[in-house]
Amino acid sequence: MGVPRFTRPKRPATDSPSPYLYVANCGPAVGISYDTIASVFNTFGEVKGIYAADESGTRVIVSYSEANSAQQALTALNGKPCADLGGRSLHIRYSVIQPNCEADSQQVNEHVPVSLLASEVNIPGLYLVHEFLSPQEEKELLAAVDERPWISLSKRRVQHYGYEFCYGTRNVDTKLHLGELPSFVSSILERISLFPGLNSSTSILLDQLTVNEYPPGVGLSPHIDTHSAFEGLIFSLSLAGPCIMEFRRYLDGSWVPDAASSAYTKVENVDNCSNLVRRSLYLPPRSILLLSGEARYAWQHYIPHHKIDMVNQSAIRRGARRVSFTFRKLLLQSPP
Repeated sequence: MGVPRFTRPKRPATDSPSPYLYVANCGPAVGISYDTIASVFNTFGEVKGIYAADESGTRVIVSYSEANSAQQALTALNGKPCADLGGRSLHIRYSVIQPNCEADSQQVNEHVPVSLLASEVNIPGLYLVHEFLSPQEEKELLAAVDERPWISLSKRRVQHYGYEFCYGTRNVDTKLHLGELPSFVSSILERISLFPGLNSSTSILLDQLTVNEYPPGVGLSPHIDTHSAFEGLIFSLSLAGPCIMEFRRYLDGSWVPDAASSAYTKVENVDNCSNLVRRSLYLPPRSILLLSGEARYAWQHYIPHHKIDMVNQSAIRRGARRVSFTFRKLLLQSPP
């Protein structure tokens, strides 16, 4: 049946009693485990479960068997320091169960088990190599891009090499060649040719690079890179900070990418949440991801807009910046 989904009601707490409490100012991100929280709230009645309320790691849902137990806990703990929780003052309201489709739209990663290895995600064509670079190589790459001019977008900064990705047309102008890829990625390109999962006869000739800099809390909207602009292998190198990358697929033909119109094909499913399959993978710094085959063409990939990611009960704060190098090969069109 999965993990229950909850939300905080807009009405005052006294207007809508329920067995569920929305508790702020405690959780893994402030060093308080779910077991510790459960032991405190169990003194007021049987606790059925403790759940993450959102991606922050500082807010939880306490689910009681009886509404009366929740009422007692709220009266005793709301707005008061709790010695058993490090002296923190809790802010508590009643919560309600959220409809499944509404909950899915929030894209909160703790409701999806986070895998540490690509093999655990079980998506054909998805590969992840840890420690693809050394810390010194990472430092040198970051210094190299910081010496180059950045293009400022609304929430992040980018650089383009080889060919520019045009956000206005959501495509690449193949007639506008920016030159060869910079020399500071030469060793990366050589190493990519030995990437696991590739056929030994596969020729890797990557000619387009986009460098993205993400500040804390900024992610990437769900999309499938268009079929018409790029070939079938996409490599993404993560530097400076970690993140969660999520993958989603709509079953029964409910995803239909428009390959001809956009380089980032957004796919929506507004009718049937049950068709949605989701996976989640942790990308540490200096790791490199390969999207190919089914992972490239059939699954949306995106980065949730979080400052803290929940990875198997551990709260991992994103760094001051995360920089990604995305390597692609343009799919050149034959003349008519």
